[in-house]
Amino acid sequence: MRYAQGGGLTAERRRFRERIRYEAGERFARGERTAAIAKDLRVSERSVERWRRTWRESGMAALASAGPPKLPKLSDEQFTELEKELALGPAAHGWEDQRWTLARIRALIARKFRLDCSSAAVWRLLHRHGWSWQCPARRALERDEQAVGLWKKDVWPQAE
Repeated sequence: MRYAQGGGLTAERRRFRERIRYEAGERFARGERTAAIAKDLRVSERSVERWRRTWRESGMAALASAGPPKLPKLSDEQFTELEKELALGPAAHGWEDQRWTLARIRALIARKFRLDCSSAAVWRLLHRHGWSWQCPARRALERDEQAVGLWKKDVWPQAE
């Protein structure tokens, strides 16, 4: 994974990368070659080429950091409240089965917090807080747990 689970870079790391781009911009103005700049700054030539094109089209100001990524729509307190709602299960919120889908969580967020967000944003929010996708176990309707237990106890040891 490229970034920490929380996403994005720290302010210090953004400033560091910005200084590298500015140094490259100064060297573009002096007419230095891409390969030499990349080697000295310890970055890829592709990055230097991209920065040079940006510098040529929009000037030195375009090499500035774009700033931190957008903050999540739900605060930590709201997410804690959402987790409590998720723990109640989908049936408590009007759905027939016990599966949480991104669309259902999105609808719950819209109802509870009056926020509209995409399914991708819901996935990122859940992932940021350590939630992961789970596949429900498939069980036959005719499954007899008592018979399975007896088989494991009596038949399986003999098969080994």
